[in-house]
Amino acid sequence: MAASLLLGRQGVVFGLRLSAVNKCLWSAHPWQEHVRHFFQSPWILGVSPLKVQMPALSPTMEEGNIVKWLKSEGEAVAAGDALCEIETDKAVVTLESNDDGILAKIMMEEGSRNVRLGTLIALMVEEGQDWKQVEVPAPEAVPSPALAGHTDPAPAPAVAFPPPSPSKALPSGPLRLSPAARHILDTHGISPKLASPTGPRGLITKEDALNLLKATPAPKAAPTTTITPADPLPVPTAAPTPPPPGVRPNIPPLSIPGKPGAPGTFTEIPATNIRRVIAQRLTQSKTTIPHAYASIDCDMAAVMLLRKDLAKEQIKVSVNDFIIKAAAVTLKEMPEVNVTWSGDGPQALDSIHISIAVSTDKGLITPIITDAANKGVQEISANAKTLAQKARDGKLLPEEYQGGSFSISNLGMFGIDGFSAVINPPQACILAVGTSRAELRVNEEDQTLRTQQMMTVTLSSDGRLVDDALASRFLDKFRSNLEQPQRMALA
Repeated sequence: MAASLLLGRQGVVFGLRLSAVNKCLWSAHPWQEHVRHFFQSPWILGVSPLKVQMPALSPTMEEGNIVKWLKSEGEAVAAGDALCEIETDKAVVTLESNDDGILAKIMMEEGSRNVRLGTLIALMVEEGQDWKQVEVPAPEAVPSPALAGHTDPAPAPAVAFPPPSPSKALPSGPLRLSPAARHILDTHGISPKLASPTGPRGLITKEDALNLLKATPAPKAAPTTTITPADPLPVPTAAPTPPPPGVRPNIPPLSIPGKPGAPGTFTEIPATNIRRVIAQRLTQSKTTIPHAYASIDCDMAAVMLLRKDLAKEQIKVSVNDFIIKAAAVTLKEMPEVNVTWSGDGPQALDSIHISIAVSTDKGLITPIITDAANKGVQEISANAKTLAQKARDGKLLPEEYQGGSFSISNLGMFGIDGFSAVINPPQACILAVGTSRAELRVNEEDQTLRTQQMMTVTLSSDGRLVDDALASRFLDKFRSNLEQPQRMALA
């Protein structure tokens, strides 16, 4: 027992002495603490960034273009400040910052096109941090499906030579070509053995033939036995063999910049996101929506007279403003037309938002007059002018062109008497407005001839939602409201 107590006391004394030695060593070597802080500092690890990704600025947006950066690297950014301008499938929208900090690194420069949603476009750091030491994440390596599907590393060099490479893997059995692929290869004199088939069961498709045509340096002349080895003339100087008479090439050749275009050539025009989406939505509308059309003539005498009276009071409104008001009031009186089509069927709308078609340099866009039925003609006119100017400047906000319930397209200023417009899905109707014209008509009261200002409107309606009878009653009510403007104030 005494021995145990003696050993325990000696252990405690040894522990105290060892602690004192450690304190002495650390106080004698403060550089060790500095080394630890150095390796844990942002100079080694980097400043953790705040990621700015390409957002979805419209429901149909899949990619965008970086038009202009409004902040530069190293500049302070507050929440709500404009970071950059992004061209969406609808308009040029300003991207605002969600955080306070400093813009540290621009990942996508101005002019970057087809930037997919979720792509990293910039990095920010918090206030007080060194933005120059921001940690740039490694780019995500996305394997290309086209490269992953080919195991032969040398298909391209085989295409550059006339004789087929014996080492190229070919499908077993005879070659199978689609009619379009056979026509392209025969027209340009290319052997089908050089193509890489991607179709089912080794079928050479039209796309395979076009890819082979693009990879071929120049059209090859038919092989002959008259050329001797001592012939000094190079083969590329020979003119390409013209197609046989009466045979039309499948793909016309590209024109050469700076030289006059030859017959059959073309020039590629890059399509903007807005143009691509317009093409997609028009195709979707005409192929999935059963369009029905109905037209009616409206007497514009009362509207013209009212416009003159308002102009004397320095109130300037257009005919289109009265048309917007008449359409909105008619929708309020006939809510069964104010509907949209969804995957489950018709949906009745509680609000009346009129989309007006505005032509811009980048394409057609439809800003919205919200709650048009409860606004006066003068307020509608002011809203329409403001939205039209913002649309032409590319400054529309997403909420200013999304969510319309009824569209109006007016080509009267171009002298168009009448036309049929394409429905803007998921809306049910669009009203096409022509120009007003003077017509000589018989007065029903006294059977005399008089000149009337007539205007033709055509309603394009979704046959699933608005049948012919309902569309006819809508147009009749619309004409009554437009020919008697006082009714619109009482509706």
